[in-house]
Amino acid sequence: MATNDQPKLGIGFIGMGTAFQMMMPNWVAHPLIKIVAGADTRPDGRAKFGSEFGARTYENIGELASDPEVDIVYIATPHQFHAGQIIAAVQHGKNVVVEKPLALTLEDCQAVVDAVEKAGVKVIIGHTNSYDPPILKMRQIIESGELGDVRLIHTFNYTEFLYRTRRPEELDTSKGGGIIFNQVPHQVDMARLLGGGLVRSVRSMTGIWDPTRPTEGSHASFLEFESGAAAILIYSGYAHFNADEYKGRTPNLERYGVSRRAIRSIDSREAEGQMVAEHGFGGPSQTWNVPTAANQVPPAKEHETFGEMLVSCERGDMRGTTTGIVVYSDDEIREIDLPFGRGNTQRSGVIDEIYDAIVLDKPLLHDVRWGMATIEVCLAILQSSREHKEILLKHQVPLNRPV
Repeated sequence: MATNDQPKLGIGFIGMGTAFQMMMPNWVAHPLIKIVAGADTRPDGRAKFGSEFGARTYENIGELASDPEVDIVYIATPHQFHAGQIIAAVQHGKNVVVEKPLALTLEDCQAVVDAVEKAGVKVIIGHTNSYDPPILKMRQIIESGELGDVRLIHTFNYTEFLYRTRRPEELDTSKGGGIIFNQVPHQVDMARLLGGGLVRSVRSMTGIWDPTRPTEGSHASFLEFESGAAAILIYSGYAHFNADEYKGRTPNLERYGVSRRAIRSIDSREAEGQMVAEHGFGGPSQTWNVPTAANQVPPAKEHETFGEMLVSCERGDMRGTTTGIVVYSDDEIREIDLPFGRGNTQRSGVIDEIYDAIVLDKPLLHDVRWGMATIEVCLAILQSSREHKEILLKHQVPLNRPV
């Protein structure tokens, strides 16, 4: 990571919804980032952003990307807009951090790749969970050869994802809704990072179990790597069992089922979308406390884990925990505690990587070709489930440097 005698980079934000509010503490806490501009279609969001951060505000990506003090554009808009907004930003010579997914089709991914490589700028896809220290530490042990080659990766997560309030497009798979474009990219990206990147094929089943939420809420997928390793990925967002129980948290019986009951009380999909807008940054029902200064960001108390991750190698297993990792080798079990990142989550790794790429010309792990490969797996999950067969892949790329 760069030192404090290096230059600060100006950040401009486009989109001020949930992803923006979750990531914002880490931008605020970073010592080498300065907040200079923000864009949103909602006047209330722009007004609040300008007043709280003393920053310029714009209505669209073109205006924001024309700001000469913006070095990095952070894109946290609905998924269907990512490809076009990335291309607009890089055509203005801007570096980009974009929330996953890179795009919704391979054709759009390829258009982004072409535009980025022509512009010669840095673009990173914020698959934030593959930056979690436990994931990176497991990859480092894999690279060391201590436990031999990776043979099996098993990750699973159970949440209430599908029953949080949603905009209409978040329940429409064609527009990037459901778990396949929202949650599964995290699982795929972590598995690809640990497995070396090159997925050979995918076999999957997805589930749409609730006709009132007509998009994929579950999947069980088998990934075969070119190396011969395998990965099993499972996710359910149907608000029954919660994987947080594996972190030692007991169910809150008073809160159980609250999300489902809240959704049933909403009259229409349009009313639900309006509710989401009102809870956005600057909206009348905003509930997120977004810090405006580094000293307002509380320190992390545990590592952010995306469900459970277990990696089996030739001579041992590893699993991530909220404090680090546990290594089960041939002769011993040992726990490795890992330091926390800046901010109140582990998302600071995304910022470190883009900063070091711009200032130090360090190669990106999560570049646009890596992002395209992750989306190829996600699209193959949908295709495999639809066609009931194994899908072979052709756009995979390996890790281009050690972690």
